[in-house]
Amino acid sequence: MKIIMLAGLLLYSCISFAGIPSLTEVRALYQKAAKEEKICNKLIGWLSPYNEKNNPLLFGYKAGGTMMMANYVFNPISKFSYFNKGKKMLDKAISADGKNVELRFIRLTIQTNIPSFLGYKNHIGSDKTFLLQTLPHLKDYHLRNMIVSYFKQQGYLPETY
Repeated sequence: MKIIMLAGLLLYSCISFAGIPSLTEVRALYQKAAKEEKICNKLIGWLSPYNEKNNPLLFGYKAGGTMMMANYVFNPISKFSYFNKGKKMLDKAISADGKNVELRFIRLTIQTNIPSFLGYKNHIGSDKTFLLQTLPHLKDYHLRNMIVSYFKQQGYLPETY
């Protein structure tokens, strides 16, 4: 009986973790989603199993994709609906894992690139400060390069950094 239960647990864990997309793939898809609706839909669909409880980071990327969908619809009500839905999702993800550098970076990039009339600019200063403080200690080389590149582009860092 123990062998059957062990085999069942092993099979369940293999199935559960086999489908988790790699962060490299998600990051690449997220960047492409900003330019192409089909990719944006793919990103949202691919990340549909994730929420703030089972994977706050992937849920944060899904939230960003949801907000991006506002760029691909014509109706202003639909635009606002996508944006608000994504904003609520991102806020939940950050509430679940507020020390996650990548989630804070996603929020910062969204807040610095949307029109001010949407009223979602209240975390720019705190996210920028948080990221600047954690940047020297960041072990993820790819994420560190993304943040440094974005900060240079925005004028938050000197070119020599």
